[in-house]
Amino acid sequence: GFRSLNVALRQKLDLYANVRPTYYLDGVPSPVKAPQEMDMVTFRENTEDVYAGIEWEAGTEDGEQVRTFLEEEMDAEGIHEGPVGIGIKPITEFGTKRLVREAIDYALENNRDSVTLIHKGNIMKYTEGQFRDWGYEVAQEEYGEAVITEDTLWEERDGEQPEDTLVVNDRIADNMLQQLLTRTAEYDVLAMPNLNGDYLSDAAGAQIGGLGIAPGANFGEGRVLAEPVHGSAPKYAGQDKVNPTAMILSGRLLFEYLGWEDAADLIGEAVEQTIASKYVTYDLHRQIEGGEKVSTSEYAERVAETIEDLA
Repeated sequence: GFRSLNVALRQKLDLYANVRPTYYLDGVPSPVKAPQEMDMVTFRENTEDVYAGIEWEAGTEDGEQVRTFLEEEMDAEGIHEGPVGIGIKPITEFGTKRLVREAIDYALENNRDSVTLIHKGNIMKYTEGQFRDWGYEVAQEEYGEAVITEDTLWEERDGEQPEDTLVVNDRIADNMLQQLLTRTAEYDVLAMPNLNGDYLSDAAGAQIGGLGIAPGANFGEGRVLAEPVHGSAPKYAGQDKVNPTAMILSGRLLFEYLGWEDAADLIGEAVEQTIASKYVTYDLHRQIEGGEKVSTSEYAERVAETIEDLA
């Protein structure tokens, strides 16, 4: 069963694509030398993988039944003796293709250069390897000359990307984690299974200054649920101190979804101006020399006032 309200909502509403734009806001302290090179969008499959909620607790009757079935009926090996927790990792053709299709459509509509499929198919060949293969099938069978694979790019064009063409490639997940740091500017739109997406999008958020400024939204057919990347922080409840930027920018994504680009642009500009003025919450203040530390509500009020001034 589900152990998370977020996961339950994504499943019940079929919010299959978790989309996280990750870009640098001027003035935000960052642990990397060139945070401005980060401008990517992650598409994380939201309903499958080990987050599907299909698991059994160690020591339970159901868990032991699954173990017995795996060992006796499926000849599974390598499960050590004693209590064991078991989870299922479903990766379907349907779930994979609709996510990759969403990522490619976004990239083409927004003049992006590439879509990278992230996976551990070198180890998990029948799940994440299938994710990679099905992703390439979408690219090659549904988009014609608008999309070219990286292999074809180098084999036939010596690496020269045709104008108005999207490149689709793939990377192993652990390698991609270090390439986020070492070759940031080379990546644009990323598409990946659920667990990899959780890891990679959080790592990308750290490079632009942390999850306090990282927005996200969950998309389904005709519906969207926006939420900050950082999730909840119950220990700060009622203290009026945490950074609301990620929540505000998640709201901006809702306006973009509705096609209200002017409103979305106003929100983005107001947030950037507020941070640039060093009027920030405690998490940024401790890293900014000469800044003014303010509460959650004071920061939000300044953003709202700036929107009014810009409008």
